This record gives sequence, C-alpha cells and structure tokens, in this order.
Amino acid sequence: MPVRVALIQMRMFDNVGKNIERAVSLLTEAAKTGADIACLPELFTTTYFPQSIGGRTPYTEEVPGRLSERISELARKHRLVVVAGSIPEANGGVLYNTSFVIDSNGRYLGKYRKMHLPDDECFWEAHYFAAGDLGYSVFETSLCRVGVLICYDQWFPEPARILALKGAEIIFYPSAIGSVSGISQEEGDWAEAWETVQRGHAIANALPVAVTNRVGVEGRIEFWGRSLLIDAFGKVVVRADGEEGVFTGSIDLEKGPAIRRGWGFLSRRRPETYGEITR
Repeated sequence: MPVRVALIQMRMFDNVGKNIERAVSLLTEAAKTGADIACLPELFTTTYFPQSIGGRTPYTEEVPGRLSERISELARKHRLVVVAGSIPEANGGVLYNTSFVIDSNGRYLGKYRKMHLPDDECFWEAHYFAAGDLGYSVFETSLCRVGVLICYDQWFPEPARILALKGAEIIFYPSAIGSVSGISQEEGDWAEAWETVQRGHAIANALPVAVTNRVGVEGRIEFWGRSLLIDAFGKVVVRADGEEGVFTGSIDLEKGPAIRRGWGFLSRRRPETYGEITR
C-alpha cells in the first residue's frame, strides 16, 4: 500500500502567530501536492529557546487545545493525517515537549511526550521540559498505524523497537538539530551520523522512517534541514535540502512485512536474553 508522505521544513521566527500561520500554509501546500500524511518539525511554534539555561519559554499550549483544534479543522478539510511536530505543552505546572496526531477526518488521536531530553551546550532541554510520562504509543489513523518519537529519541534504539513491536507501520521523528558555532565536530560529521542512525532504525525494524527538521540560523545553531523519508530497508527515498518547504515522497507499507518475513528481525528475537539492558 503506497502512502504519500510530506516532510515539512520550517524556518522559525520570534512571532509565534507567524510560525503557526506558516505551519498552516505549509500543511495546506502539502495537501495540494497529494500527500496523505504530513509532519511538522519539533517546536514549530517558537524559536529554539533551550539554547541557554534560565531563559523564558515564549509560548505554551494545552494538548488538546486551541492549536490542535485548528489543525483538526485543516486535517478534516484536506483529508490529511497530521503529525504535529511538537510544541511546549503546559500541564499542571509541568512543561513537556509534546507531539500530537490528527486523523484525516479531523479526529484528535492522542499525544506523545518526548522521553529523552538532551542536556548539552545549546540543547538544554532538560532544564525546561520534564521527561515524557505517557509511554510509547502507536496511533491508528485511517491510513496506517503511526508511531511518533521526537529528535533526541532518535539516538536510542529501544523506542523504535518498542513501536515496531506495538505494530507501527511508519515512525515519525520531528526534529530540531544542526551545527553549533564554536563547537567542533571532532567525532565526525554530525549530519552524516544523524542520517545513518535513522537508516539503522528503519533496517533493524523493517519500518519506514520519516524525519522532519528545522532550517535557518537561530543564535549559535544552524539547523541543517536534510529531512528524510527512508523505506523499510534503509533506502533514502527523499533527502531534503537546507531550505524551507514541503518535500514529498511515497512509501510502500507492504515492503516492511515482507522484509520481516524473510529476515526475521522480529520473529527471531531472544527477549529472554535481554534483561541486562534494563539494569
């Protein structure tokens, strides 16, 4: 079953309203290209405020709330499944980095709160957000079963495997990542490692992976874009450039189950031997 996926790259501004209107415009553009599912980037309503410790969170929202209602209207109008990147979610005095999913009939399906929070120079999210407390969920859309993880989650193999075992047919990673002025990439090319690890998730789980990233320069970070659509055997179907826009490609959802039957990535697991990983 082919599914047309739209990766939305955005350049963010200090004006939250402008960012939301731009997101709505790009989602509408994605629908006009014939996309079935569209994904926004991480923290798409604001500039990337966790670059410093002790700063102010410029915008928060309840989920579900006003923004999810607006995106629900758009999704229903255009018959588009939307993975709403992520936004700062305020809940009971606690702040979460939260994504939510809207079905093509406009129905709110649920949310995912980012589990793994970076605590590194210019990526001080652990000083702003609480770690997610909702577990790893698969959302049953009208097209397929969608799993959602957020940015730093992509460096950990366990969440992708959990979503695969829960029946996800595609995993989305809304992201905010780039190069930082004043920090040398001594380990090697960060963008190359970023792409490679996500191709690994696709291969190891026989699942398509879709990644959206921001673009533009904010403070010391140059967000590199390069959003990715990867098939269930790690082939890059779409690799975006560094510009704002909608990048669309098709994924065959039947390829993953065929690979699993042949390669046994899930059926030949030995979970009884994996206990040490949780110690």
